[in-house]
Amino acid sequence: MSYYLKKYWFANLSAILMLLIVSALQIGNNLLMMQTFQSIIELDLRGFFFWELILTGSWFILLWVDSLYELLQGRAIRDMNNAVRRDMTATLLQKSHVEFHGKDTGEYLSWFTNDVNQIEELAWQPFYRCVGCAANVIFSAIALLTLHWSLLVAALANVAVMMLVPQLFTKRMEKLGADCEAGQSKATSKLKDILAGYDVLRSFGREQRFRQGAKEASEQIEKPKYKLTYVKAFIGAGFECVNIVMQMLTNVLIGVLSIRGVILQGALMGGGNLVGSLSNGVGNLAQYLLSFSSTKPYFDKIAVRGDSGQDKESGGLPEVNSAITVKDLTFQYEEKPVLEGLSLTFKKGGKYALTGPSGCGKSTLLKLLLGWLPDYSGTICFDGADAHDFTPEQLQRQMSYIEQNVFLFNSTIRDNITLGETFTNEQMEKALRDSALAGDLAAMPEGLDTPVGEDGSNLSGGQKQRVAIARALIHHRSILLVDEGTSALDQKNADIVEKSLLANPDLTLILVSHHLTPERKRQFTQVYDLQPVTPYLQSA
Repeated sequence: MSYYLKKYWFANLSAILMLLIVSALQIGNNLLMMQTFQSIIELDLRGFFFWELILTGSWFILLWVDSLYELLQGRAIRDMNNAVRRDMTATLLQKSHVEFHGKDTGEYLSWFTNDVNQIEELAWQPFYRCVGCAANVIFSAIALLTLHWSLLVAALANVAVMMLVPQLFTKRMEKLGADCEAGQSKATSKLKDILAGYDVLRSFGREQRFRQGAKEASEQIEKPKYKLTYVKAFIGAGFECVNIVMQMLTNVLIGVLSIRGVILQGALMGGGNLVGSLSNGVGNLAQYLLSFSSTKPYFDKIAVRGDSGQDKESGGLPEVNSAITVKDLTFQYEEKPVLEGLSLTFKKGGKYALTGPSGCGKSTLLKLLLGWLPDYSGTICFDGADAHDFTPEQLQRQMSYIEQNVFLFNSTIRDNITLGETFTNEQMEKALRDSALAGDLAAMPEGLDTPVGEDGSNLSGGQKQRVAIARALIHHRSILLVDEGTSALDQKNADIVEKSLLANPDLTLILVSHHLTPERKRQFTQVYDLQPVTPYLQSA
């Protein structure tokens, strides 16, 4: 929390300065009210109008300064929220393929929505309220001191009591905050799952399961949040009881001093407001400090902050000029072996097919080449350079991966192919031609600017795969890994795409297929037929 407050110190300081002025004006107005009331007691009509005019002007100034404070506070919170999301993004980019996919994307979505909302509600806003309360306490104490030193002593006693009590509840609030965060993350994943299964549940007449799932997720969100709310409410009520007692004692003191003529009789009105401002400020200050404790689980997730989240890699994998060699490769998922003692060679520009039954490790081998699964024995070398010496990002600067279940962004076909980069018309036309996508675009009125819909819902399975292939081709990767990447194409278009890929002399192609006819096998440099390590393995 302190990191972001310090990083945006100027924006926060600007808002805090306005807040201090607001607090000073509020306390000053109480003193002006005392003078106004004193003029009434003394039957001083001229003095009454004078102080009333000054008080009215002060209220106008207070309203404008308060508006400026709200503007500056909103800007600072906006900047800090954006920084939190930026660092969350950097934290995710630091995760390995296995670490990232170890959690559901719904949980990560919760980071950027629920977590940031909770941080704003439990950290940023309470921080400013905390500063405001502290300012009110200080200015109220100064104002009370101008009336009589004994009022300041009473105020300090109040502060001591109210600052010690919250320490009893810090651990409790941290746990409640952690429970609230965990419940919201799980609920978001549950909602994502139930929404993804909408069509399945409707088609099988299981609408009740959809309702029940949404209900359970809603309860999972609200239950820990409600518990956090009512515990904070009960603790707050206890603070208020202490406040009332302290305020009553201080009011008695003000009354005695006023009756004896030690302070202005007008203090009977404004003095009570000052005491209330001080007492409430201390009580709220204690609650806001407790609120900070409950944000710890949210900030603990952020492993990368600021400049440390920038990519520090000095380069990618050097261009492969000879071959990729796999020697004595062994890999297993937990206790299930998938590959054992595998040795293969993929020469530059060669066209290779990986065949074999489900569970023999074809898809796993591609993921090993990409660096996604680093926990293997044996070696994978690119021109003799060990793959373990490179990050997955560095390895993938030469490789493109096309899988069976293609993901498309909810934008246009053009954007999904270029990924925001600029290419010439000739490059685009070649990619469209070589991927057999040009024919599809001819039937689309908006062409490349056709929206694909969420996860490509506006396109057929074959069109989605052709977009993915065009995306791979236009980015000039020298090694193309295709995991059943033409499975959704009809035979004519599949032949066109594969023929184009096989004819590219600069492209090293490694293609996974469950079935290859003898005629198609002859088109490849070599076909590697993989077999399962045991007959009981699940599909790799």
